[in-house]
Amino acid sequence: MPSFPWPEFLASLPWTALAVAGVLAVTFAVALAQHRHSVMDVAWGPGFVAVAGVSWLLSAGTGDDGRRLLLLVLTAVWGLRLGAHIGWRARDGHEDPRYQAMLSTAPRSRNVFALRRVYLPQGIVMLFVSLTVQVGMFETGALGWLALLGAALWVLGFLFETVGDWQLARFKKDPARRGTVLNTGLWRYTRHPNYFGDAAVWTGLFLIAADSWPGVLTILSPALMVWALAGKTGKPLTEQAMSNRPGYREYVESTSGFIPWAPKRR
Repeated sequence: MPSFPWPEFLASLPWTALAVAGVLAVTFAVALAQHRHSVMDVAWGPGFVAVAGVSWLLSAGTGDDGRRLLLLVLTAVWGLRLGAHIGWRARDGHEDPRYQAMLSTAPRSRNVFALRRVYLPQGIVMLFVSLTVQVGMFETGALGWLALLGAALWVLGFLFETVGDWQLARFKKDPARRGTVLNTGLWRYTRHPNYFGDAAVWTGLFLIAADSWPGVLTILSPALMVWALAGKTGKPLTEQAMSNRPGYREYVESTSGFIPWAPKRR
């Protein structure tokens, strides 16, 4: 089993934390200028790209070049696409209703409250989830079959996320379908193709890292992402907001909640 360069990896952690802090600082400055803290959603994906980029630079000459490049490219493609998509979706410049509801409970300064409740928690989660990529960058073992399986799962997840977002955007642009439920395309097989895709992307990145020691130890990183998407902030909040829409109950009864599956016959 190839040895892992622990000193080099541990020395990189302050720099990846600084990268996250830099992304959060820029995002907070933009939020103050635009008077909306939902810009944090736009910075979520690019924040992971910044961590991957720093880890890639610091692992040069240490980690396996094939794995380093694969993790960098896959993280960058996912993060930049996600940031661009959310930025385009929020181009009207208005604060997201979820953020409005949360910030309305601020005891004093809304900006200080946002730092504690939005930026700091998301920065910590970003660092923890990205440990899969950070550790993988420093692994010295060559790519194996598990890494190839992870790359294939990443492709599947990226397709689900990208196509699902595209189908949802087209659906929302059609005035005739306003107030109805999207139940065609990928949305016929899962109520959340975008969230499932996100979960598959990070599970795939984990498999690429788990292909060599000690990547398997980072299993809690993708587990946190999957738990948040399927059980905490993704699926539950979306379904709560959709629960009163006509036809949604029937959609829930016939369509898989997360993992794509054939719809049930009614």
